[in-house]
Amino acid sequence: MPPKLFYARPSSFSRRSKFLIFCLVIGLSGFILGFIVISRPNLGHKCEYNKPLSVSVTWDRSASSGGLGGSREVISDEGQKRYKVMGFVGIQTGFGSTGRRQALRKTWFPSDKGGLKRLEESTGLVFRFVIGRTSDKPKMSELKKEVAEYDDFLLLDIEEEYNKLPYKTIAFFKAAYALYDSDFYVKADDDIYLRPDRLSLLLAKERPHSQTYIGCMKKGPVFTDPKLKWYEPLSQLLGTEYFIHAYGPIYALSADVVASLVALRNNSFRIFSNEDVTIGSWILAMNVNHEDNRQLCEPVCTPSSIAVWDIPKCSGLCNPEKKMLELHEKDSCSKTSTLPSDDDD
Repeated sequence: MPPKLFYARPSSFSRRSKFLIFCLVIGLSGFILGFIVISRPNLGHKCEYNKPLSVSVTWDRSASSGGLGGSREVISDEGQKRYKVMGFVGIQTGFGSTGRRQALRKTWFPSDKGGLKRLEESTGLVFRFVIGRTSDKPKMSELKKEVAEYDDFLLLDIEEEYNKLPYKTIAFFKAAYALYDSDFYVKADDDIYLRPDRLSLLLAKERPHSQTYIGCMKKGPVFTDPKLKWYEPLSQLLGTEYFIHAYGPIYALSADVVASLVALRNNSFRIFSNEDVTIGSWILAMNVNHEDNRQLCEPVCTPSSIAVWDIPKCSGLCNPEKKMLELHEKDSCSKTSTLPSDDDD
């Protein structure tokens, strides 16, 4: 008779031990993961705002010997993808305006990336500080630190000089158009107090004209005295009075208007001394509707003011860093109140 074979069955103690060890490993892994999540509360939101908001725009000058005429813009950080928004607001600033930018970030312009994204989502508007470059290395170094800290810039590869503001403004519109598929492109200075929610409502209004130029429209004498701030060297071409155009501190151009500006060769059109006159002269040659809106140039806060600055005393707020904070404390400027209606043109 062949011998019988007997196989040992694992004891109940052995099975229980393996099961307990397995449970212990799973429990320990869960505890470690939970500890990491608790100790890093922003971990779950890490991906939401990790993409840089600031972007640099470089210019290919091989197509032109000077200026921006014929240049081709290259978006170095974002590629050529255009993002759809209702409005792109470029806050024009300079290397001597660090204090102004800080004052804005303490009032209507969020200082943190999350707050800026929430403002953009609630209004449909994108906000960036717009600045060029300088050969001053310490200034460029300080700018890089500010960009890294706040991440709210559009950086243009153009010399940042006061007498080159027309070129900077044109470069801004070209860059903004390349980056964003926007219904409106807004040029604003860094020394005005702005209500983004009211600006959003203004731009969202239905209009019969696809080519629209919105701003506080003005006419005035052409300054022929070289000693004056607004001196115009080409005054002989303009006569004694300027044509109608918007004040420079803030104005908006519809997408069709900006598309036409972008298509123009800058060196084939006349550049005047002042950027608002230059843009206004180019627009005058187009079939554009001039929309005069005085809520964009209020001298005091009102329940319907969109932009507040010291018109006509200053081309912005006379003491912007101090005045910005004072305005923000007023309910009619900082708090939700009566917004402009369709009849408030």
